[in-house]
Amino acid sequence: MAWSTREIAELAGISVRSVRHYHEVGLLPEPERRSNGYKQYGAAHLVRLLRIKRLADLGVGLGAIAEIGNNDERLFDVLRAVDAELEARMGRIREARAEVAQILEKKLATDSPAEFAVVANGSLSESDRRMTSVMGRLLDSDERGAYAELLAADVCVQTGQDFDDLPPDADEAARQDLAARIAAELPALREQHPGVFTLGSTDPRRFSRTVVQVSQEIYNPAQFDVLRRMTALHLELGDHPR
Repeated sequence: MAWSTREIAELAGISVRSVRHYHEVGLLPEPERRSNGYKQYGAAHLVRLLRIKRLADLGVGLGAIAEIGNNDERLFDVLRAVDAELEARMGRIREARAEVAQILEKKLATDSPAEFAVVANGSLSESDRRMTSVMGRLLDSDERGAYAELLAADVCVQTGQDFDDLPPDADEAARQDLAARIAAELPALREQHPGVFTLGSTDPRRFSRTVVQVSQEIYNPAQFDVLRRMTALHLELGDHPR
């Protein structure tokens, strides 16, 4: 009994294209041809295709299948590696499901890490929320923890509100006054949340450059000017943030 390419593909539960690809990459030997030129596959080809499909369905790559050949010891090594990857993937899936459940339950924003969204949900201005989203990308795990603590803390409430309410055409006096008040609060803030003043330590230049660029785009001109003045005043006081 011999099968055509279409027939053996159907028996193996794969596509004709897959059969042809396995020939191309050397996974499946070419069969003999009938007098009319059509391929004729036998039982050995079917068994080989079923093995390839089985291993591929388990997550073994075609390159690894080719390397394994009929070496069962090598097969077991590969399957142990596949098992480890599946376990890691299941862990990531469990974490993702837990985060999705939290987002659905608390209707959290999806553009920030979970630890930021939980503590700051509904309490940030649109601009601050966007900055928090960027921070989630820039900071490592420990730094995100320090930043999340700051977001959850009830600090600088009045100056924070004044900053949010600052109009883009605020005059010189208003800008300087607000910058001075924020700068005056920074030493106490550093005392309570020292980790916030060393954020981005892995790549300080990239961190600072990104924060400045994002701040310039998401805050209005007066707010960005206040941040610039506040930083200058903070440095004048000698309490360097880094």
